[in-house]
Amino acid sequence: MSALNKIARTMVSHRRGILAADESIGTMSARLESVGVAPTEENRRVYRELIVTTPRLAESVSGVILADETFHQQLDDGRSFPEYLSDIGILAGIKVDTGAKPLAGASGEKITEGLDGLRERIADYVRRGATFAKWRAVITIGDGLPSDRAVRANVHALARYAGLCQEGGLVPIVEPEVLMDGDHSLARCRQVTTETLEELFEELDLLQVQLDGIVLKPNMVVPGSGSGEQVTVADVAEATVETLRETVPPAVPGIAFLSGGQDPEVATEHLGAMQGLDPLPWELTYSFGRALVGPALEAWRGQEQNRDAAQSALSARAVANAAAR
Repeated sequence: MSALNKIARTMVSHRRGILAADESIGTMSARLESVGVAPTEENRRVYRELIVTTPRLAESVSGVILADETFHQQLDDGRSFPEYLSDIGILAGIKVDTGAKPLAGASGEKITEGLDGLRERIADYVRRGATFAKWRAVITIGDGLPSDRAVRANVHALARYAGLCQEGGLVPIVEPEVLMDGDHSLARCRQVTTETLEELFEELDLLQVQLDGIVLKPNMVVPGSGSGEQVTVADVAEATVETLRETVPPAVPGIAFLSGGQDPEVATEHLGAMQGLDPLPWELTYSFGRALVGPALEAWRGQEQNRDAAQSALSARAVANAAAR
């Protein structure tokens, strides 16, 4: 078993999942403001310290994806975030993309940037304790969208990122997110997700990325948030698993779903329903952000006296997702 494969399997095994605490400075600041907290660097640090110091977090969470800002910060006790996570048995990950920007010549579509200087940044992150990384590509469904141009550009960037990570000793989380924004049907989401994953694995193969040393982070197959289509938990679970069966090679150790804006409880129900289907060649787990930490942020609201309540809210969601596995 290679070192990359060992890390990837650790990330998705033993009913644990991955906590995404890697919001950009802008996104995290906006979320703090939404609950009445000043969007300062110190408040972002305090909030993320609250998250990672939640009691018994390591029982449900195998890894935490950090933003660059947090990765270089310290907890109150002087330890860096990667050092603290390692001490409690959780892998430290790092978001290495620099965000999605408008794609030239493709109105309404985006390309994720951040490849420039990535090899050197990976080396620095590894020295500081990172064991895995994340890169998110976004695919929009709309009138005539996605274009072939957008899908190809984004999966090529994902494959280049994954190759650089593996060269530098990091397990890449490969995240092609088909957004649930829009009025598309579940069937249309399934079609676009299938096409995107097919293109992705062709590109990963072309760039000779080691499939047993990655973790795939896809969307679940759901109707658009504005579609009004009524589907059951079983509908989503079956559509998602069948899409993965058609597209994801068995060499991939695990699939860690993003929540994609679903209600926390609904995302957990969908995850649980997938576990009851026929045996699958990969582990199915979660890599949630808002669906894990959203309730904690609402409970905290920047007040120290709410710290225990906030950590209890996070713990409840993490335990529920572990139990769903």
